[in-house]
Amino acid sequence: MFVFSLLTAIIPVVIVIFVIAYVAKNKEGEENVIRHLYTYLVLFATLMMVIGGGVSIFMGAADLVSPPGYYQTYTDFKTMKQHEKVEGQKETVSEEELRAEYEQVIEDEKKRQQINAKNQIIKSLGFIVIPLPIFLYFNRMRKRNIE
Repeated sequence: MFVFSLLTAIIPVVIVIFVIAYVAKNKEGEENVIRHLYTYLVLFATLMMVIGGGVSIFMGAADLVSPPGYYQTYTDFKTMKQHEKVEGQKETVSEEELRAEYEQVIEDEKKRQQINAKNQIIKSLGFIVIPLPIFLYFNRMRKRNIE
């Protein structure tokens, strides 16, 4: 399955490269073809990185606003706590203490998911901030070469 998805992603890129090379070769010399091909490949790669970073930021923001919410039920939590007790241990926890501990676990999980969402947003900014200047530089260079 992975190989199929990889081929699906690579084949259009290879076709675009050959089409650009063919069109450019008919118009200019071979050295300019390689230069144009390199410029377009860099533009394509950086644009894909910027788009991927934008999508990732959107997903992180969605997780921050509405975090994914699967939490252990109180019944499961209570059963787990009862099984954790060592046999022969006489200490019993009241229902109120157990409920308070469960609520704290849920609150900690929500905070952890929010921290992870913020972390994802910050990491995803790198996929926009780093390739965007490179994209802009190569795009200007491409425009200068056309004129």
